[in-house]
Amino acid sequence: MRMSWFNVTSLTFGFAFLYLPMVILVIYSFNESRLVTVWAGFSTKWYGELLQNQSFLDAAWVTVKVAVFSSTLATILGTMAAYVLVRGGRFMGRTLFSGMIYAPLVMPEVITGLSLLLLFIGIGLDRGVLTIVLAHTTFSMAFVSVVVSSRLVTFDKSLEEAALDLGASPWDAFRLVTLPIIAPAVISGWLLAFTLSLDDLVIASFTAGPASTTLPIRIFSAVRLGVSPEINALSTIMIAIVTIGVITASLISKQAMIRQKRDEQAAARAT
Repeated sequence: MRMSWFNVTSLTFGFAFLYLPMVILVIYSFNESRLVTVWAGFSTKWYGELLQNQSFLDAAWVTVKVAVFSSTLATILGTMAAYVLVRGGRFMGRTLFSGMIYAPLVMPEVITGLSLLLLFIGIGLDRGVLTIVLAHTTFSMAFVSVVVSSRLVTFDKSLEEAALDLGASPWDAFRLVTLPIIAPAVISGWLLAFTLSLDDLVIASFTAGPASTTLPIRIFSAVRLGVSPEINALSTIMIAIVTIGVITASLISKQAMIRQKRDEQAAARAT
């Protein structure tokens, strides 16, 4: 389809509106001056200053722990939910089950965070790293389920049936046949859950305790006093981490699609 000048102009302004502020932030993270709006030369000293800021380092460690644990739990639960939805057929409560799985996708984060806060208060669970992990698992599990479900829908069931005919148990068929084939989707789901947990602010602000401040919360608190070059440097690092995660997930998904097409072509030639 031929692109008109209107479409090109609209896309240019749209991408500039989205990404130009990030580019400016990255550039000024290497600014020599402490004033973030005045360019005084290239320097990496603010990255060194960032490594000396213990409050940021503690918040970064909490964020990484929460992201790793919550993304792992979300991947396990999301994969199980996707398998039930795709392979479970029609069962009593299926509509309610699928609605509960996909509700966090459309639920406002403020409502999710507030409801989880009231739940933790109601059961007497002190807010800390555990509550943030549970909260992040709750909303990121839905994204994992969507990614894995899309792969299971196109999965060739005859491979599992062949394994069962050869004497494998249902668990062995899943572990040795299904899981290795859908592994790229599972890994992509884990990376997506990791990046979502890494930059979450709203839900973490409701469920975090005094000794479990995450990095986005720390950045938000620091920005209220003014944007410093250290915050620019920290934001640049976070942008790099998220970008690497998104690119890695995209490459894994692309390789999975290429491998699937290659297997289908080999199967077609064999028949």
